[in-house]
Amino acid sequence: MSRALQMISSRSGRVTSLVLLLLLLVSFPSWGGDYWTRIITGVAMWAALTLSWNVIGGYGGYISFGHVAFFGIGAYTTALLMKPGAGWNFFATLPVAGLLAAAVAVIVGWPVLKLRGAYFAIATWAMAEAVAQIANGVGFTGGSSGMSLPINASTSFFYYAMLVACVLSFGLCYFLLERSRFGYRLKAVRDHEVAAESFGINTTAVKLQAFALSAFIPGVLGGIFAYWITFINPASVLDGSLTDQMVVMALVGGLGRIAGPAVGAALLYLINQQFLAAFGNTTSYIAVVGVLVALIVLFRPDGLVSIFARGRQTRLVWQLLRRAVPGAEPSSVPNPDKTKEHA
Repeated sequence: MSRALQMISSRSGRVTSLVLLLLLLVSFPSWGGDYWTRIITGVAMWAALTLSWNVIGGYGGYISFGHVAFFGIGAYTTALLMKPGAGWNFFATLPVAGLLAAAVAVIVGWPVLKLRGAYFAIATWAMAEAVAQIANGVGFTGGSSGMSLPINASTSFFYYAMLVACVLSFGLCYFLLERSRFGYRLKAVRDHEVAAESFGINTTAVKLQAFALSAFIPGVLGGIFAYWITFINPASVLDGSLTDQMVVMALVGGLGRIAGPAVGAALLYLINQQFLAAFGNTTSYIAVVGVLVALIVLFRPDGLVSIFARGRQTRLVWQLLRRAVPGAEPSSVPNPDKTKEHA
Protein backbone atom coordinates (compact mmCIF):
# COMPACT_ATOMS: atom_id res chain seq x y z
CA MET A 1 0.00 0.00 0.00
CA SER A 2 2.78 2.40 0.97
CA ARG A 3 4.68 1.58 -2.24
CA ALA A 4 1.56 2.29 -4.31
CA LEU A 5 1.16 5.64 -2.57
CA GLN A 6 4.81 6.43 -3.24
CA MET A 7 4.37 5.65 -6.93
CA ILE A 8 1.28 7.82 -7.15
CA SER A 9 2.94 10.72 -5.33
CA SER A 10 6.05 10.38 -7.47
CA ARG A 11 4.00 10.38 -10.67
CA SER A 12 1.90 13.33 -9.56
CA GLY A 13 5.08 15.18 -8.61
CA ARG A 14 6.52 14.68 -12.09
CA VAL A 15 3.29 15.82 -13.71
CA THR A 16 3.16 18.89 -11.48
CA SER A 17 6.79 19.75 -12.27
CA LEU A 18 6.10 19.34 -15.99
CA VAL A 19 3.04 21.59 -15.85
CA LEU A 20 4.96 24.26 -13.94
CA LEU A 21 7.80 24.10 -16.46
CA LEU A 22 5.37 24.51 -19.36
CA LEU A 23 3.69 27.48 -17.66
CA LEU A 24 7.11 29.03 -17.10
CA LEU A 25 8.05 28.56 -20.74
CA VAL A 26 4.73 29.86 -22.07
CA SER A 27 5.00 33.06 -20.02
CA PHE A 28 8.74 33.55 -20.60
CA PRO A 29 8.62 36.18 -23.41
CA SER A 30 6.55 38.49 -21.20
CA TRP A 31 9.25 38.77 -18.54
CA GLY A 32 12.42 37.15 -19.90
CA GLY A 33 13.51 39.90 -22.27
CA ASP A 34 14.33 39.76 -25.97
CA TYR A 35 17.88 38.38 -25.57
CA TRP A 36 16.96 35.45 -23.35
CA THR A 37 13.87 34.73 -25.43
CA ARG A 38 16.18 34.19 -28.40
CA ILE A 39 18.46 32.02 -26.28
CA ILE A 40 15.60 29.77 -25.15
CA THR A 41 14.40 29.60 -28.76
CA GLY A 42 17.80 28.23 -29.70
CA VAL A 43 17.71 25.75 -26.80
CA ALA A 44 14.31 24.46 -27.98
CA MET A 45 15.57 24.06 -31.54
CA TRP A 46 18.73 22.20 -30.53
CA ALA A 47 16.86 19.99 -28.05
CA ALA A 48 14.48 18.86 -30.79
CA LEU A 49 17.31 18.46 -33.33
CA THR A 50 19.29 16.33 -30.88
CA LEU A 51 16.16 14.33 -30.14
CA SER A 52 15.73 13.61 -33.85
CA TRP A 53 19.31 12.33 -34.09
CA ASN A 54 18.78 10.30 -30.92
CA VAL A 55 15.93 8.42 -32.60
CA ILE A 56 18.25 6.80 -35.13
CA GLY A 57 21.50 7.11 -33.17
CA GLY A 58 20.47 6.30 -29.60
CA TYR A 59 17.36 4.16 -30.05
CA GLY A 60 18.26 2.69 -33.44
CA GLY A 61 22.00 2.25 -32.93
CA TYR A 62 22.96 3.84 -36.28
CA ILE A 63 25.50 6.66 -36.00
CA SER A 64 24.47 9.21 -38.64
CA PHE A 65 26.82 11.98 -39.75
CA GLY A 66 24.43 13.35 -42.35
CA HIS A 67 21.46 14.49 -40.31
CA VAL A 68 22.02 18.09 -41.32
CA ALA A 69 20.76 17.16 -44.80
CA PHE A 70 17.19 16.87 -43.48
CA PHE A 71 17.50 20.21 -41.70
CA GLY A 72 18.66 21.85 -44.92
CA ILE A 73 15.94 20.20 -46.99
CA GLY A 74 13.32 21.59 -44.62
CA ALA A 75 14.86 25.06 -44.71
CA TYR A 76 14.98 25.21 -48.50
CA THR A 77 11.46 23.78 -48.81
CA THR A 78 10.00 26.56 -46.67
CA ALA A 79 12.09 29.19 -48.44
CA LEU A 80 10.99 28.02 -51.89
CA LEU A 81 7.33 27.77 -50.96
CA MET A 82 7.29 31.23 -49.32
CA LYS A 83 9.04 33.10 -52.12
CA PRO A 84 6.92 35.68 -54.00
CA GLY A 85 6.10 33.37 -56.89
CA ALA A 86 4.59 30.69 -54.64
CA GLY A 87 3.37 32.73 -51.68
CA TRP A 88 2.55 29.87 -49.31
CA ASN A 89 1.58 30.53 -45.71
CA PHE A 90 4.48 29.81 -43.37
CA PHE A 91 2.65 27.22 -41.29
CA ALA A 92 1.45 25.40 -44.41
CA THR A 93 5.06 24.91 -45.52
CA LEU A 94 6.16 23.08 -42.35
CA PRO A 95 4.33 19.75 -42.92
CA VAL A 96 5.59 19.74 -46.51
CA ALA A 97 9.15 20.39 -45.29
CA GLY A 98 8.94 17.53 -42.79
CA LEU A 99 7.35 15.08 -45.22
CA LEU A 100 9.86 15.86 -47.97
CA ALA A 101 12.75 15.27 -45.55
CA ALA A 102 11.14 12.00 -44.42
CA ALA A 103 10.66 10.92 -48.04
CA VAL A 104 14.34 11.53 -48.77
CA ALA A 105 15.22 9.52 -45.66
CA VAL A 106 13.15 6.57 -46.88
CA ILE A 107 14.68 6.70 -50.38
CA VAL A 108 18.24 6.98 -49.07
CA GLY A 109 17.63 4.67 -46.13
CA TRP A 110 16.47 1.73 -48.21
CA PRO A 111 20.03 0.85 -49.36
CA VAL A 112 22.02 2.72 -46.68
CA LEU A 113 20.37 1.09 -43.64
CA LYS A 114 21.75 -2.25 -44.80
CA LEU A 115 25.17 -0.94 -43.77
CA ARG A 116 26.41 -0.85 -40.19
CA GLY A 117 28.99 1.03 -38.14
CA ALA A 118 31.46 3.23 -39.95
CA TYR A 119 30.04 2.31 -43.36
CA PHE A 120 26.64 3.75 -42.45
CA ALA A 121 28.26 6.86 -40.94
CA ILE A 122 30.29 7.48 -44.10
CA ALA A 123 27.27 6.89 -46.34
CA THR A 124 25.14 9.42 -44.42
CA TRP A 125 27.99 11.94 -44.47
CA ALA A 126 28.20 11.50 -48.25
CA MET A 127 24.43 12.05 -48.50
CA ALA A 128 24.72 15.36 -46.64
CA GLU A 129 27.60 16.46 -48.85
CA ALA A 130 25.60 15.56 -51.95
CA VAL A 131 22.62 17.63 -50.78
CA ALA A 132 24.96 20.57 -50.04
CA GLN A 133 26.52 20.36 -53.50
CA ILE A 134 23.08 20.23 -55.14
CA ALA A 135 22.00 23.32 -53.19
CA ASN A 136 25.21 25.04 -54.27
CA GLY A 137 24.85 24.15 -57.93
CA VAL A 138 21.20 24.46 -58.95
CA GLY A 139 19.70 27.81 -59.80
CA PHE A 140 16.39 27.71 -57.97
CA THR A 141 18.10 27.57 -54.55
CA GLY A 142 20.20 30.64 -55.29
CA GLY A 143 23.40 28.59 -55.18
CA SER A 144 26.07 29.92 -52.84
CA SER A 145 24.37 33.34 -52.94
CA GLY A 146 21.46 31.92 -50.97
CA MET A 147 17.79 32.81 -50.65
CA SER A 148 15.90 35.50 -48.77
CA LEU A 149 12.61 34.99 -46.96
CA PRO A 150 9.97 37.49 -45.82
CA ILE A 151 10.98 39.33 -42.66
CA ASN A 152 9.14 38.75 -39.39
CA ALA A 153 10.69 40.81 -36.60
CA SER A 154 8.64 39.26 -33.78
CA THR A 155 10.94 37.38 -31.41
CA SER A 156 8.02 35.83 -29.53
CA PHE A 157 6.53 34.46 -32.79
CA PHE A 158 9.56 32.26 -33.44
CA TYR A 159 9.89 31.45 -29.74
CA TYR A 160 6.41 29.95 -29.64
CA ALA A 161 6.78 28.29 -33.05
CA MET A 162 10.00 26.57 -31.98
CA LEU A 163 8.65 25.74 -28.51
CA VAL A 164 5.52 24.09 -29.91
CA ALA A 165 7.58 22.13 -32.44
CA CYS A 166 9.93 21.01 -29.66
CA VAL A 167 7.15 19.96 -27.26
CA LEU A 168 5.26 18.08 -29.98
CA SER A 169 8.47 16.33 -31.06
CA PHE A 170 9.24 15.17 -27.53
CA GLY A 171 5.63 14.11 -26.97
CA LEU A 172 5.51 12.13 -30.20
CA CYS A 173 8.88 10.45 -29.61
CA TYR A 174 8.02 9.64 -25.99
CA PHE A 175 4.83 7.88 -27.07
CA LEU A 176 6.40 6.05 -30.01
CA LEU A 177 9.72 5.10 -28.40
CA GLU A 178 8.80 4.57 -24.76
CA ARG A 179 5.11 3.63 -24.75
CA SER A 180 4.44 1.70 -27.95
CA ARG A 181 5.41 -1.57 -29.61
CA PHE A 182 7.37 0.37 -32.21
CA GLY A 183 9.82 1.50 -29.54
CA TYR A 184 10.33 -2.04 -28.26
CA ARG A 185 10.88 -3.30 -31.79
CA LEU A 186 13.40 -0.57 -32.55
CA LYS A 187 15.36 -1.32 -29.37
CA ALA A 188 15.29 -5.03 -30.21
CA VAL A 189 16.72 -4.29 -33.65
CA ARG A 190 19.40 -2.10 -32.07
CA ASP A 191 20.40 -4.72 -29.50
CA HIS A 192 20.36 -7.79 -31.77
CA GLU A 193 18.95 -7.54 -35.28
CA VAL A 194 19.19 -11.26 -36.07
CA ALA A 195 17.34 -12.18 -32.90
CA ALA A 196 14.69 -9.55 -33.65
CA GLU A 197 14.14 -11.08 -37.08
CA SER A 198 13.79 -14.53 -35.54
CA PHE A 199 10.90 -13.19 -33.45
CA GLY A 200 9.09 -12.04 -36.58
CA ILE A 201 10.03 -8.34 -36.52
CA ASN A 202 10.30 -6.73 -39.94
CA THR A 203 13.64 -5.08 -39.22
CA THR A 204 13.82 -3.27 -42.56
CA ALA A 205 10.45 -1.59 -42.01
CA VAL A 206 11.29 -0.66 -38.42
CA LYS A 207 14.60 0.94 -39.42
CA LEU A 208 13.01 2.86 -42.29
CA GLN A 209 10.23 4.14 -40.03
CA ALA A 210 12.77 5.28 -37.43
CA PHE A 211 14.90 6.98 -40.07
CA ALA A 212 11.83 8.75 -41.50
CA LEU A 213 10.79 9.93 -38.03
CA SER A 214 14.30 11.18 -37.30
CA ALA A 215 14.23 13.13 -40.61
CA PHE A 216 10.72 14.59 -40.28
CA ILE A 217 11.56 16.54 -37.11
CA PRO A 218 14.64 18.41 -38.45
CA GLY A 219 12.71 19.05 -41.69
CA VAL A 220 10.10 21.01 -39.74
CA LEU A 221 12.73 22.72 -37.57
CA GLY A 222 14.70 23.71 -40.67
CA GLY A 223 11.62 25.45 -42.05
CA ILE A 224 11.15 27.43 -38.82
CA PHE A 225 14.84 28.29 -38.70
CA ALA A 226 14.85 29.56 -42.29
CA TYR A 227 12.00 31.96 -41.62
CA TRP A 228 13.62 33.00 -38.32
CA ILE A 229 16.96 34.07 -39.84
CA THR A 230 15.28 35.36 -43.09
CA PHE A 231 18.29 34.35 -45.25
CA ILE A 232 19.74 30.91 -45.91
CA ASN A 233 22.58 29.43 -47.95
CA PRO A 234 24.35 26.05 -47.87
CA ALA A 235 26.83 27.31 -45.30
CA SER A 236 24.07 28.21 -42.81
CA VAL A 237 21.75 25.19 -43.07
CA LEU A 238 23.89 22.40 -44.56
CA ASP A 239 27.14 22.76 -42.61
CA GLY A 240 28.36 19.39 -41.31
CA SER A 241 29.19 20.91 -37.93
CA LEU A 242 25.45 21.05 -37.20
CA THR A 243 25.33 17.25 -37.19
CA ASP A 244 28.45 17.13 -35.03
CA GLN A 245 26.71 19.26 -32.41
CA MET A 246 23.67 16.96 -32.41
CA VAL A 247 25.94 13.97 -31.79
CA VAL A 248 27.83 15.65 -28.95
CA MET A 249 24.65 16.94 -27.29
CA ALA A 250 23.08 13.48 -27.42
CA LEU A 251 26.24 11.91 -26.01
CA VAL A 252 26.47 14.40 -23.14
CA GLY A 253 22.77 14.21 -22.30
CA GLY A 254 22.34 10.46 -22.71
CA LEU A 255 22.02 8.21 -25.75
CA GLY A 256 18.79 6.27 -26.03
CA ARG A 257 17.11 8.36 -23.31
CA ILE A 258 14.12 10.55 -24.06
CA ALA A 259 15.32 13.34 -21.75
CA GLY A 260 18.98 13.12 -22.78
CA PRO A 261 18.72 15.48 -25.79
CA ALA A 262 17.02 18.17 -23.72
CA VAL A 263 19.68 18.06 -20.99
CA GLY A 264 22.63 17.93 -23.40
CA ALA A 265 21.27 20.62 -25.72
CA ALA A 266 20.38 23.03 -22.91
CA LEU A 267 23.78 22.70 -21.24
CA LEU A 268 25.97 22.92 -24.34
CA TYR A 269 23.98 25.61 -26.15
CA LEU A 270 24.01 27.87 -23.08
CA ILE A 271 27.75 27.33 -22.66
CA ASN A 272 28.26 28.08 -26.36
CA GLN A 273 26.34 31.35 -26.17
CA GLN A 274 28.16 32.47 -23.03
CA PHE A 275 31.53 31.85 -24.66
CA LEU A 276 30.33 33.68 -27.76
CA ALA A 277 29.23 36.68 -25.69
CA ALA A 278 32.44 36.72 -23.63
CA PHE A 279 35.09 36.04 -26.28
CA GLY A 280 33.37 36.78 -29.59
CA ASN A 281 34.06 33.26 -30.93
CA THR A 282 33.53 29.65 -29.94
CA THR A 283 37.11 28.37 -30.18
CA SER A 284 37.39 28.04 -26.40
CA TYR A 285 33.97 26.38 -26.36
CA ILE A 286 35.33 23.52 -28.49
CA ALA A 287 38.05 22.84 -25.91
CA VAL A 288 35.50 22.87 -23.07
CA VAL A 289 33.24 20.46 -24.98
CA GLY A 290 36.19 18.12 -25.54
CA VAL A 291 36.96 18.02 -21.82
CA LEU A 292 33.27 17.59 -20.95
CA VAL A 293 32.83 14.70 -23.40
CA ALA A 294 35.94 12.99 -22.00
CA LEU A 295 34.59 13.31 -18.44
CA ILE A 296 31.17 12.00 -19.49
CA VAL A 297 32.70 8.98 -21.23
CA LEU A 298 34.88 8.21 -18.20
CA PHE A 299 32.44 8.80 -15.34
CA ARG A 300 28.92 8.91 -16.81
CA PRO A 301 28.89 6.81 -19.99
CA ASP A 302 25.08 6.81 -19.94
CA GLY A 303 25.00 10.63 -20.04
CA LEU A 304 24.00 13.26 -17.53
CA VAL A 305 20.43 11.95 -17.28
CA SER A 306 21.82 8.86 -15.52
CA ILE A 307 22.40 11.08 -12.48
CA PHE A 308 18.65 11.41 -12.00
CA ALA A 309 18.18 7.63 -12.13
CA ARG A 310 20.45 7.09 -9.12
CA GLY A 311 17.63 6.53 -6.65
CA ARG A 312 16.06 3.83 -8.82
CA GLN A 313 19.44 2.15 -9.30
CA THR A 314 20.05 2.19 -5.52
CA ARG A 315 16.75 0.45 -4.83
CA LEU A 316 17.63 -2.19 -7.43
CA VAL A 317 21.00 -2.80 -5.74
CA TRP A 318 19.32 -3.36 -2.37
CA GLN A 319 16.85 -5.79 -3.93
CA LEU A 320 19.70 -7.75 -5.50
CA LEU A 321 21.58 -7.80 -2.18
CA ARG A 322 18.55 -9.20 -0.35
CA ARG A 323 18.24 -11.97 -2.93
CA ALA A 324 21.99 -12.70 -2.86
CA VAL A 325 22.17 -13.38 0.92
CA PRO A 326 21.58 -17.16 1.21
CA GLY A 327 18.93 -18.09 3.79
CA ALA A 328 18.69 -14.56 5.09
CA GLU A 329 15.48 -13.14 6.46
CA PRO A 330 14.11 -10.10 4.62
CA SER A 331 14.87 -8.02 7.70
CA SER A 332 18.53 -9.08 7.80
CA VAL A 333 19.41 -6.73 4.98
CA PRO A 334 18.38 -3.09 5.51
CA ASN A 335 15.75 -1.69 3.19
CA PRO A 336 16.20 2.04 2.59
CA ASP A 337 12.57 2.42 1.48
CA LYS A 338 11.24 1.08 4.80
CA THR A 339 13.77 3.13 6.75
CA LYS A 340 12.40 6.27 5.10
CA GLU A 341 8.83 5.23 5.91
CA HIS A 342 9.59 4.80 9.63
CA ALA A 343 11.51 8.06 9.69
